[in-house]
Amino acid sequence: MIIAPAIRENAVVRLEPLVEAHREELRPIAAEPGLWTLTSLRGDGDHFDAWFNLMLANTNAGSQISHLVRRQADGAAVGHSAWLTITPEHKRLEIGWTWYGSEARGTAINPAAKHILLGEAFGAGAERVELKTHHLNLRSQAAMTKMGATREGTLRRHLLCWTGEWRDTVFFSVLREEWPDVKAGLEARFA
Repeated sequence: MIIAPAIRENAVVRLEPLVEAHREELRPIAAEPGLWTLTSLRGDGDHFDAWFNLMLANTNAGSQISHLVRRQADGAAVGHSAWLTITPEHKRLEIGWTWYGSEARGTAINPAAKHILLGEAFGAGAERVELKTHHLNLRSQAAMTKMGATREGTLRRHLLCWTGEWRDTVFFSVLREEWPDVKAGLEARFA
């Protein structure tokens, strides 16, 4: 499994590997109230630069590939998503750190971005793509279920969040043989 940073796009979104020039485009979106309440790290206000620096450092180190998500219709930056835990020897990776500004939520943006990220992962040789979320993030869990990902279970007291509260982490996955059905469902949602 070999996956590398590259610009990837479809009719709805353009995913650009994260670079320093994206910092100021993402900053105002990341400042939206409530966006970080169910995350393990905080990325709003005074915390944005540390979050962005971590995403950029991990991308540069090759442990993840972060993307600025851009809406094709007008070229506006609308959020962020990444491939994480890239594990070639086990042919798996995770899609995570996905967040969007309020104007993009509930639109074709997320299905279109997931279509690219999953398709490229399986095209690169992945056998398994993982997705995970906070046990209280019901919106994210509903999106993963609607996408056709399989809910695998919950790791209790898995992460200590920036709020000081413990997060139980709910795991989902898509396997290579499940991808054709998931792909068709995603395409129907953004076509």
